[in-house]
Amino acid sequence: MRLQDKVVLITGGAGGIATGMATAMAKEGAILALIDINEEAGKKVEEKIKEISPKSMFFIADLFDVENLPKIIEKVIETYGKLDVLVNNAHASKQKPFEEITQEDMDLSFGTGFYPTFYLMKAALPHLKKTKGSVINFASGAGLAGQPTQTAYAAAKEAIRGISRVAANEWGKYDINVNLISPIAKSPAVDRWAEEFPEMYQASLQRIPLGRWGEPEEDIGRVAVFLASEDARYITGQTIMVDGGSIQLR
Repeated sequence: MRLQDKVVLITGGAGGIATGMATAMAKEGAILALIDINEEAGKKVEEKIKEISPKSMFFIADLFDVENLPKIIEKVIETYGKLDVLVNNAHASKQKPFEEITQEDMDLSFGTGFYPTFYLMKAALPHLKKTKGSVINFASGAGLAGQPTQTAYAAAKEAIRGISRVAANEWGKYDINVNLISPIAKSPAVDRWAEEFPEMYQASLQRIPLGRWGEPEEDIGRVAVFLASEDARYITGQTIMVDGGSIQLR
């Protein structure tokens, strides 16, 4: 029970990787606050997680609404009295060739990924100072490798990596860890990508040395548990590649 009674906020909590992380963390004793705009899907995830962690809850919120982002942190503190771990997982984007990307496409990617990460980190800081907590943000091989059709997504993900490294350096004096996971895992978004770009999907699969897509709970979730636990207390500012070896950082 490495996360016993730790309060963990996960954005984009209505499915995919977030559900896997929430399940893995709940099994280690965490209390989950799951945030998403999809209330129907979020409530289904809440039911599943409550079977393991009865105090866990789903909260509906629109991450695109910048002015209301601090209220998410306020709601978690009001409900649980503290925050130990912030996981910025949510992100939406459109896949298009570079020359077809519009300002609207960039706004979608930054508005659902980068800006929520930035503003939630700012709002969470006073509370993470009290708990000597952790931040887990999400990077992507799309940004690290410059994957075709991923201009908006890659740009926002690399911006998230940038602010995460700055925060790791500035917040170390508070004993707050800030790290990133760069995953490859099964998810509804990956399924849609496979349908739209089957050749690119197969090529990506072939570049994974371990020869398979990651499992949200067993592969990504277990790493999230580690980063949120005391076992990772001397790790910060790092991008952890949980991608079967497809990108090997030097």
